[in-house]
Amino acid sequence: MENLSQRQKVIVMIALMASMFFAAINQTLVSSAMPRIIAMLDGMEYYSWVITIYMLTSTVATVLVGKLSDIYGRKPFLLFGIVIFMLGALLTGLSTNIFQMITYRGIQGLGGGVLMSVTTMAVGDLFMPRERAKWTGLMMAIFGFSSVIGPTLGGVMIDHMEWKWLFWTFLPLGIVAFAMIWRMFPKTPRVPAESIDYWGSLFLSLAIIALLLGFSWGGSKYAWDSIEILGLFGAAVLFTIILILIERKVKSPVLPLSLFKNWIVTNSNLVGFIMNAGMMGAMVYLPFFVQGVKGLSPTQSGFVNMPMSITMIVLSSLVGRWMSKTGKYKRYAIAGIFVMIIGMLMMVFMDSIGMAIASMCVFGLGLGLGMPVFTLVAQNAVPLNQLGVVTASATLFRNLGGTIGIAVFGSIMNSTLKRNLEEKLASGEGVDLSKLDPQQAEQMSAFLNPQILLDQPKLKTIEASLPDGFQTYFAQMMDMLRSVLSDTLSTVFLSGAGLLVAALLLVFFLKEIPLRSAEKSEAPKES
Repeated sequence: MENLSQRQKVIVMIALMASMFFAAINQTLVSSAMPRIIAMLDGMEYYSWVITIYMLTSTVATVLVGKLSDIYGRKPFLLFGIVIFMLGALLTGLSTNIFQMITYRGIQGLGGGVLMSVTTMAVGDLFMPRERAKWTGLMMAIFGFSSVIGPTLGGVMIDHMEWKWLFWTFLPLGIVAFAMIWRMFPKTPRVPAESIDYWGSLFLSLAIIALLLGFSWGGSKYAWDSIEILGLFGAAVLFTIILILIERKVKSPVLPLSLFKNWIVTNSNLVGFIMNAGMMGAMVYLPFFVQGVKGLSPTQSGFVNMPMSITMIVLSSLVGRWMSKTGKYKRYAIAGIFVMIIGMLMMVFMDSIGMAIASMCVFGLGLGLGMPVFTLVAQNAVPLNQLGVVTASATLFRNLGGTIGIAVFGSIMNSTLKRNLEEKLASGEGVDLSKLDPQQAEQMSAFLNPQILLDQPKLKTIEASLPDGFQTYFAQMMDMLRSVLSDTLSTVFLSGAGLLVAALLLVFFLKEIPLRSAEKSEAPKES
């Protein structure tokens, strides 16, 4: 697409931004409402799976579509991604239980993975790295804009209408995005004499699935040292070994091993993996503090999240321009992750809504500084004919990190929550039910579930229905649960900060080469 005029490129970018906004708004719309939706479906113990399944299917789709879109062009995969994402959103809104929601979110993740990945690849096709930095920052700003209006709008919707409309409201935008890509995006001819790496694709998918299932089930459904979890990790290792043997032999590998000989690509992928593990694993549980500990509604929770998104939008747009002007990027990566660590540590000590807003603002600054960097860095370090696979590998590692982070922090959350609750009850600091008769005490014990804090209407209904003598005990019990949940979330955020420290250390070893601005296929030499 390098032969397109600047005007044609801008028109194509408008179509791509519409597609990205469609996928992003559907994700951010449900972020503040998901805790209540899960509580309505009585599935808090499966909360992490609703997120994990989306990440799992989108990760598999991302890596497979990289090489395929290099061969067949980006357009058919953009259209395919939009259609599958719309189908998943439609079915998710029809869910009647948590297991249906998990299944349909998996379908939605498949479409989302294709759509978000190919959109990033298409930007790489249109512009060289120096100019691409500006558009990458702008695409991040589009995603950030959806993060501003999505949680707030989602909170308003879940407070005033049925939750299924969160998944259905923006479906017409998907039709618009489909029509824009169909009309505006140019067709690209198939690369001649390119074969498809079916076996490599199969074993790469199997390795990813086994790895993610192991982390998702470990510590929750099965013990970490159980035969099931050890078997899954063993299978992931075996499939990876087979994948490496295959990729060394085939002519057109789905994941070229030569990419990992490039230290810049390997380093940026490792940083993306660790950074997303720390970020996603902790950020997923931020609404638990705002809604569960502080008792805000999803609408109010959306407003609390808004400052983080605004700071991310501003910084990502500016960083894109700065990188485009100077060709430098390492300074933004270091500063971004450092600021994210500060924001995460502030979350550890959150005790008020004001503190929550301040920590989110700081975290948003870090996101805006660091997030536009790493995919661009990897793309800049390889020839143009490897743009699809290197973008797919960068997205793969980010998604793997996010998915594993969510799963591991979900395990940390559940185990720490259970331990803290048991310790609180054993120490006598919790509610004293000894003055009640056994039947009344058993009735009150049924409310010893932090999930109840996330459904404010149900909480108020229960409180209003209790006899006067029970309301005091119920209030004490809810205060105890809020304290337990707050302590648990501090542990989750502290774990996220620890991972971000590891990412920061790796960034110092990232070699910096100038962003390319000339139309040439060779990658610049490492210095």
